[in-house]
Amino acid sequence: MLRTLRVLHKRPSASALEINRSYTLMSAAKLIVVLTATVFLLYGIGFLFAPGQLSELVTGSSPTSPSGLIDMRSTYGGMSIAVGILLFLVSRTHLKLGLSGVLIMMASMAITRTCGIFIDGSANNLMFIYLALEVSVASAAGVLMLRQNMVHGLN
Repeated sequence: MLRTLRVLHKRPSASALEINRSYTLMSAAKLIVVLTATVFLLYGIGFLFAPGQLSELVTGSSPTSPSGLIDMRSTYGGMSIAVGILLFLVSRTHLKLGLSGVLIMMASMAITRTCGIFIDGSANNLMFIYLALEVSVASAAGVLMLRQNMVHGLN
């Protein structure tokens, strides 16, 4: 009976812990990629249907010409929708590529937003909220990429 209890309370093997860690990293990576995809998709849909209102909310101004609204629908709407769709697609089979994409996009947005704040001067509070989110998501993606390289690559 004592032998049976010892078997039941046996510690997991190193390979079982490795598998569990790998699964946890994959789950966290997938969550970041899918969450980022969702935000981009919703942001894009918002700018497709309400470019003037969202522009006013985000920047404090909006385009005054039809061409300005069309370009905002296309650039902020269309590109954000495309990014969201691409991230959803790569999250299914190429998670490492999706995580790399999130890292590159969020870091690029944070860097260029920071440049804009220094070059253009005062920014509204939403610009700083966006910057904090971009840095946070880029950092999380970077940490996950480093950790998953320590285990054994994600797909």
